[in-house]
Amino acid sequence: MKKPILFAVDDDPEVLRAVERDLRRQYGERYRVMRASSGASALQALERLKLRNEPVALLLVDQRMPRMSGVELFEQAIPLFPEAKRVLLTAYAETDAAIAAINKARIDYYLLKPWDPPEQCLYPVVGDLLDDWQASYRPPFEGVRVIGHRWSPRAFQVRDFLARRQVPYRWLDVEAEEEARSLLDSLRSAGGNGNGAAAGGPAREAASEAAAEETGREADEAMSLPVVLFADGTHASDPPLAELAERLGLRTRAENPFYDLVIVGGGPAGLAAAVYGASEGLRTLMVESYAPGGQAGTSSRIENYLGFPSGLSGADLARRAVTQAARFGVEILAPQDASTLRLEEPYRVLGLASGAEVTCHALLVATGVSYRKLEVPGIERLTGAGVYYGAAMTEAMDLRGEEVYIVGGANSAGQAAIFFARYASKVIMLVRGGSLNKEMSQYLVDQICGTPAIEVRFHRQVVEAHGDVSLAALSIADSASGHVDKVPARSLFILIGAVPHTGWLEGVVERDAHGFVLAGPDLMREGQRPRGWPLDRDPFLLETSVPGVFVAGDVRHGSVKRVASSVGEGSIAISFVHQYMSQR
Repeated sequence: MKKPILFAVDDDPEVLRAVERDLRRQYGERYRVMRASSGASALQALERLKLRNEPVALLLVDQRMPRMSGVELFEQAIPLFPEAKRVLLTAYAETDAAIAAINKARIDYYLLKPWDPPEQCLYPVVGDLLDDWQASYRPPFEGVRVIGHRWSPRAFQVRDFLARRQVPYRWLDVEAEEEARSLLDSLRSAGGNGNGAAAGGPAREAASEAAAEETGREADEAMSLPVVLFADGTHASDPPLAELAERLGLRTRAENPFYDLVIVGGGPAGLAAAVYGASEGLRTLMVESYAPGGQAGTSSRIENYLGFPSGLSGADLARRAVTQAARFGVEILAPQDASTLRLEEPYRVLGLASGAEVTCHALLVATGVSYRKLEVPGIERLTGAGVYYGAAMTEAMDLRGEEVYIVGGANSAGQAAIFFARYASKVIMLVRGGSLNKEMSQYLVDQICGTPAIEVRFHRQVVEAHGDVSLAALSIADSASGHVDKVPARSLFILIGAVPHTGWLEGVVERDAHGFVLAGPDLMREGQRPRGWPLDRDPFLLETSVPGVFVAGDVRHGSVKRVASSVGEGSIAISFVHQYMSQR
């Protein structure tokens, strides 16, 4: 944990050294002592400390300094560290300065120089002030902070990515929180354009006020939200996810050019294959376009997964699986997209969106599916600004007291409804059919029926979304009566259908009319092997039309869309990988 800071400011070098010496001697074990020789350099240092989220417990400032007096410094420092204790130093009694310091800067003490001996004149005063400060001190959050607007699609994407990658972060809404606005002001004053470095000692890094004003103007022009503040005080303005991942130390580039097994997709099927493949000695690389867990990773609660009688969240399942895979040496690239697949016999070469390539003996396609887009007016424009695909659990805390609409009638929609009912005043499920029982597990149907905050409306479809900056209303059609209602709405969650993303396999691997990958018996037409099949054997159960390229999970044609079945397919695919490699 970072030590709280005692900050001394005086333009007299001898006095400044004496203050630092006395403070360090008495409080050095519990506090960090810093100093600055002018108000301007002190203010810049304080702004950097604010960006690094470091606590300041005490400001000990000389009144008579050129260009910026002690009172003026206090006035500008209060918004940065309002809880810091403030002590004004002066060489002799100044009634006017004392009154100004009390009225404008709300100082805690007025201290005359010299203070010798410090045991009688300095330490009792500072000790009482620090005890008082400690009584109400709450250690700051030490991690990533995200500053942005609630209704910003980019801010939502960054928050969702951090949550899915299990990166602790703190969200600061510029419209609702003064701290967010104060941090942005500090960034502009520091002249950061998105990649500011952590600051060094304030005395060494003082800059002129004119230069600070100029860099501040440049920052105003360059900075765009969301802004991500890292624990070391550096920051990034509206960073692409790949850059954000690199700044967080997440792996986005393969360490080696060749692997025994490359898995494309990090959902339950891909994670299971990674664990089994690596544990059985295969050099394994997993490539995930967003975050491990896939669609299942967004599930608020999975209650029928074997071995977890109390249920677990999709994020929990993903976290456990990633830890297990890493323990066996699996290399995980995320976010990273697969873009091409080509054959260089006897190897398979995967092209990545970054332009890099990796080569392998065997490749497993486990890219899963995503929710189907709702093709009605207004939806695409408002996606990420009140309209979300999936459960979007990062939004849950902002839903208190609101009505939430959910489109869908399968398990994922049911799990989302139960989860959001903990926060929202009402959750309204819009179901196209006339019953939940057709596509939803009975345990979820029972929970929904027993939750007063959930209302299910059958034969309903969203036909239009309204709003300028964010979602404001929905037009909902009743297919039974033909009537359309326009209702106020701030949050809509869409959990319908299943769309595979397999365009990168076109022309290489056979797929069905909807893009799902064909494998095993589904490739055999009237007992004939797929066209171009080069081997004197039939394709294995989970092998595609290309030998050595396998498929598992929801992306496979005819798969059962359940987490347990995806895990099962991912694990048994490894046995076919071993058979393929042994027969080469």
